[in-house]
Amino acid sequence: MPNAIFKPKSSNQCDVLIVGAGPAGIAAAITLTASGQNVLVIDKALFPRDKCCGDGLTTGALRILEMLGFNPATVDNWQVCSDVWLRSPSGREIQLQLPNIKNNKTSQFAAIAPRIELDNALVKHARSLGVKIIEGCAFASVAHQTTDDITVSTVSADATDLSNEFHEITAKFVIAADGMWSPVRKAFGASQPGYLGEWHAFRQYLSNITGPARDRLYVWFDADLLPGYAWSFPLPNGRVNVGFGILRGSKYSVQDMKSLWPELLARPHIAEALGPDATLEGRHTAWPIPARVTNAKLASGRAIFIGDAVCAADTMTGEGIGQALLTGVLAAEAIIGAHRRGPTAVRNSYETKMRREFFADHRMSQVLGRVLQNEFLTRGVLRVANYSDWTRRNFVRWMFEDEPRAALLTPRRWHRKFLKRRGAFETSDTATNN
Repeated sequence: MPNAIFKPKSSNQCDVLIVGAGPAGIAAAITLTASGQNVLVIDKALFPRDKCCGDGLTTGALRILEMLGFNPATVDNWQVCSDVWLRSPSGREIQLQLPNIKNNKTSQFAAIAPRIELDNALVKHARSLGVKIIEGCAFASVAHQTTDDITVSTVSADATDLSNEFHEITAKFVIAADGMWSPVRKAFGASQPGYLGEWHAFRQYLSNITGPARDRLYVWFDADLLPGYAWSFPLPNGRVNVGFGILRGSKYSVQDMKSLWPELLARPHIAEALGPDATLEGRHTAWPIPARVTNAKLASGRAIFIGDAVCAADTMTGEGIGQALLTGVLAAEAIIGAHRRGPTAVRNSYETKMRREFFADHRMSQVLGRVLQNEFLTRGVLRVANYSDWTRRNFVRWMFEDEPRAALLTPRRWHRKFLKRRGAFETSDTATNN
């Protein structure tokens, strides 16, 4: 490893320790490993493990996965989407078509991938590239720090396992990809007491879908949910991921979500979309979504926070996979480019990258989120989106983050192929999954 920060003396030493093997942590690990860094990833879970999520992948997320060398074929239930159906609070439905097929080539602008499969496939992909990942190993505390490195203590997720080879790990830097309630953030005194996230989401898988939701991606902007929404994301074999998200402080409280769920599924437009034979699978799950990246501490000492640990989700939609992947890449790039100048330079580099890539978009999403709180304005936005072929074509690309949210207001991100780029995973095969 010619670009390694230092030569490890044992398996318990590395250049970068990454805590968390979700999309953010894996993106960081792959990027660092490709540059020659010695990386170790630990995760308290054993894969495959589920993660509460809507399972949707935006264009931005897909492009990063492609950049990381990921193969969608390794996810059994990967579903490419070509059409999006939005329902206005007025009840009007509009169809938006993604430009998956262009010039006899097919690419992907939106996809659905169950997180239990996606995250496991990403772990396997990282391992195939030489990343060392230790499952069932949880961060416990910072044991000690020196001017040159940091040592952390870990515990086995299995309390009966006394053979934890990695009880202490020494690294030059730690990347925290360990979720909204990040133990690493807490250890560095950077946690936010009482913080419960901006959004809360609720989802369940359904099977035996015979209605149009079997093939269509639906987003329902019901008036009582605004600025939240309900969704149905299609999966292969007549299954869907159905759920809804609410903004904290809106009409419904988190405690209302469980009782609201059966009533929501029984609403005529949702029941019709799912079909009469729709069957609930397993149990429902709910989770908070952290979306306050402009107010979050981005790094501390030799630690960098990414993904949910840096509250990077989109504050307008609650989408977070693409944001998590991007923060992982940015953290890795900061370490690669600045590690020789020390932790302060790495922190400064990461903070600069995050401000450039996230802050303007976050503020734009905040403004748009306030617009969506108003039923009349939401109806107006969707009416404008459906005005012409041009508005439909470009609105759906913007909606799925083909370009950054605030791209029009940040000239440094303008380019000649604005809203005209191909999607991800382009092939010459014109067959689609929908």
